[in-house]
Amino acid sequence: MKTCVLENAAVILPASKLKNANVLIENGRISKISTEKISAHETININNLTLYAGFIDVHNHGAVGVDVNGADAEGYVKISAFLAENGVTSWLPTLVPGSDENYRRVIGEIDRLMEIQTGKPVAQAVGVHYEGVFANEKMCGALRPEFFKIGSRQLAEGSSLPMLERGIHMTTLAPEIDGGIELIEELVKQNWIVSIGHTRADAATLDRAFAAGARHITHFFNAMTGIHHRETGVAGWGLVNEDVTFDIIADGIHVNPQMLELVCRVKSPDKVSLISDSVAPTGLGDGTFELWGEEVMVKNGRTRNARGSIAGSVITMLDAVKQMLSLGFSDIEVAKMASSNPACLLCIDNDRGSIEVGKRADLVAIDSDGNAKMTMIGGKIIRQ
Repeated sequence: MKTCVLENAAVILPASKLKNANVLIENGRISKISTEKISAHETININNLTLYAGFIDVHNHGAVGVDVNGADAEGYVKISAFLAENGVTSWLPTLVPGSDENYRRVIGEIDRLMEIQTGKPVAQAVGVHYEGVFANEKMCGALRPEFFKIGSRQLAEGSSLPMLERGIHMTTLAPEIDGGIELIEELVKQNWIVSIGHTRADAATLDRAFAAGARHITHFFNAMTGIHHRETGVAGWGLVNEDVTFDIIADGIHVNPQMLELVCRVKSPDKVSLISDSVAPTGLGDGTFELWGEEVMVKNGRTRNARGSIAGSVITMLDAVKQMLSLGFSDIEVAKMASSNPACLLCIDNDRGSIEVGKRADLVAIDSDGNAKMTMIGGKIIRQ
């Protein structure tokens, strides 16, 4: 049995930071964490680096020129490799509304990805996220309304979104659409994770959605009604309901940095997940790109489609982590938002999302400037 020890790191544990620590890896899992010397077949000194649990991105549409809606398994591997270089160890390929035919094709390709990814030096896809298939047309953002579905019709016809052979299924929907509450109830029965988004629902409808099993909000503030002093809006409802969690795009563009800090403090880092909402141009710099049937311009890190809407982001989870650290959040708080909270949302926190004995050795070592110097996935070093 070959073993590896990571030496002299500042290790971010679930509730503390352990300095000058050593982490023993056996069979792809963490077997010991100690400040005492540990013997192993291989020793890697990561002095002056901070060791986080690998980041988990639950909302990612693509990167390096590859779009989740249009790619095949080999294309997803390219995205996964890029994500690994930027500290992501698990992710959910995220679909925007499209044709049923393409949904079936993409699900088949994600199934194939999940067969071929094991052992590869890439972030591991753990399921699929359908964003906005059941959305409010008035809150479509960059999504294409011509592909939106109606909840009552879905239930009446007994049809369902194509599902993976194995893995996590998540969807973002607007509960106020016709049949929305009943659809949430049915999806929850089928073990889907249902998130609220692209919505103008009132508080009463949101309460019903919560009771039906929708306990999370997608890209907080974006594509939803905001907070007003005479109307809480979706955002206000999400803040005051202590049992609701949300994710947020920490690029400084989708949400102003001061507001980003405010809402994450008010809600508590225990209940916030960071997402990239990355799109295919991520990693390619500024330029004009074809995306979802229209041209999207990227300039100074901001996306803009022909309708004038922001069309996703071009950040990585590592960029989001840097942003939150720059706003004064602690290493421990950021680790929760980037790793353990997404793991809890996806119900995989028994296996990953934090640095604990017995969990997968999915790790990322970061220097004082916030750069990823090493990523480890399942005990295998990806980048050093």
